[in-house]
Amino acid sequence: MPSYTPPLRDMQFVMHELLGAVDELKQIPKYADLDADTVNAVLEEGGKFASKVIAPLNLVGDVQGCVLNKETHEVKTPDGFKEAYKQYTENGWSGLSADPEYGGQGMPQLVNQAIYEMMNSANQAWTMYPGLSHGAHACLEVHGTPEQKAMYLPKLTSGEWTGTMCLTEPHCGTDLGLLRTKAEPVGDGTYKITGAKIFISAGEHDMADNIVHLVLARLPDAPAGSKGISLFAVPKFLVNADGSLGKRNGIYCGGLEHKMGIHGNATCQMVLEDAVGTLVGQPHRGLPAMFVMMNGARLGVGNQSLGLTQVAYENAVNYAKDRVQMRALSGPKRTDLPADPIIVHPDVRKMLLIARAYAEGARALVYYTAIELDKEHNHPDEAVRKEAADTVALLTPIVKAFITDNAWEATRHCQQVFGGHGFIHEWGMEQFVRDARINMIYEGTNTVQSLDLLGRKVLGDAGAKLTAFGKKISRFVKENADNEAMQEFTKPLADLGQKVQAFTMEIGMKGMQNPDEVGAAAVDYLRVVGHMVYAYFFARMAKIALEKQGSGDKFYAAKLATARFYFAKLLPEVETAMITAKAGLKPLMEMEEALF
Repeated sequence: MPSYTPPLRDMQFVMHELLGAVDELKQIPKYADLDADTVNAVLEEGGKFASKVIAPLNLVGDVQGCVLNKETHEVKTPDGFKEAYKQYTENGWSGLSADPEYGGQGMPQLVNQAIYEMMNSANQAWTMYPGLSHGAHACLEVHGTPEQKAMYLPKLTSGEWTGTMCLTEPHCGTDLGLLRTKAEPVGDGTYKITGAKIFISAGEHDMADNIVHLVLARLPDAPAGSKGISLFAVPKFLVNADGSLGKRNGIYCGGLEHKMGIHGNATCQMVLEDAVGTLVGQPHRGLPAMFVMMNGARLGVGNQSLGLTQVAYENAVNYAKDRVQMRALSGPKRTDLPADPIIVHPDVRKMLLIARAYAEGARALVYYTAIELDKEHNHPDEAVRKEAADTVALLTPIVKAFITDNAWEATRHCQQVFGGHGFIHEWGMEQFVRDARINMIYEGTNTVQSLDLLGRKVLGDAGAKLTAFGKKISRFVKENADNEAMQEFTKPLADLGQKVQAFTMEIGMKGMQNPDEVGAAAVDYLRVVGHMVYAYFFARMAKIALEKQGSGDKFYAAKLATARFYFAKLLPEVETAMITAKAGLKPLMEMEEALF
């Protein structure tokens, strides 16, 4: 059975030593009393819940899956899921970062993301149930009416109710402009909604008393396409004036998807038959309102893959230290054993270090983005909020796509470390691989994220957001220009920064001639920019490690070794990615469609 030990030391290193999170966040009035000891204590307790309560349920959930009663349309979650959720809510985790006005504890998004990293490592399928509620909460907090906020936010905060996002339909995936679900006004401020949605995570379950579905649908006078979409709050059970639950609403689970992974999460086909809902935000402006939840979900998906990368790495390291196979090529290392532990073999170490580097790079990026998100929504200085918003916009597709791509690679390497045992369920590795695969698909496939980065976030503003981030890199390089020990990191980082500028301009010029050139280059482009971002954080982490390596604390020696591995073995991918991106559209399009 796989194990999980929360990487508290590295989490605290990223928060306090790399990012100076407490000092950053204390500039926000609502976090003025924040201190590192409190943050660390919350992380420790969250780690206990993740490792002791939900981690033991991961294999169980994968084997049992969810069961739909086709007569009642009720879904039973795997054994222990409901009880774990009750403990989660009773201990206050559901409201950790929610506004105290609605019963929350008002902690920063950073702390909430760190807790979710650990829960994702422990049990991604379980964590998706409460995770989606945060997005629904955020969307209603921004776009809900006072009545909707009063009705739904306290219950979502307490965890008594959960939330979903109902976007996709059988005939359309990412292209939501094609959706057909209809909303007819009743005349009393409510709407009757009819249609079908698919791939709805946590759409039906037995863990909470009610489920608040945020549903995209069209009003009778809606224009065609994405500009004719409205957003509605549609509860599983109608809510009475006194807040008690009323009769069952006309939204139910018509089927469960039988999936490659995340078996413990109910991925539902939802049917709406005159379901009663209320409008969220303005008519025909549902997609911008839903983007609050969608962007939050994209950050959450990146965090899911961070969690899987970390837990796969931990288990692979433990196995590699214990499993003996053959002798090292340079001669026996453990003469007391009949063979050497496989961790002595260079390629095993390479696989382990790939996972370790991708976990540590992802953690730095996720936590940095969370701080920027807190600043975007809460900082008193408008200029700071604008700068933070631009940073979050630029980094969101990288968090979602780069981290999930890397997790797919890392979990497969960790499975490979186990050899044949990696394919055996009880070891847990094949489940990590299967669970990691979905993260590259949902909340917009990684190609969609790549198009968003290159087309909208970079070329869409003539590179302003990318240039602003590039200035942070240039500033760091200049600050360390006279630091000889840092040259192995700052020289390749500076070189890549300059290459990205020229690379972006070249792709942009091609795109002006033919927009399909952007589509041909986008995935490679995201890999290049993702590596540039990771290289920036690894260079910063290496500087801290160099300054503190004399302390004798081996944590810093390990951090420095990981940074060197990243720069030597992973960063060079950018050269190939730029070559293939520059190869352009022709190799992809010259074959006639009929010849495929």
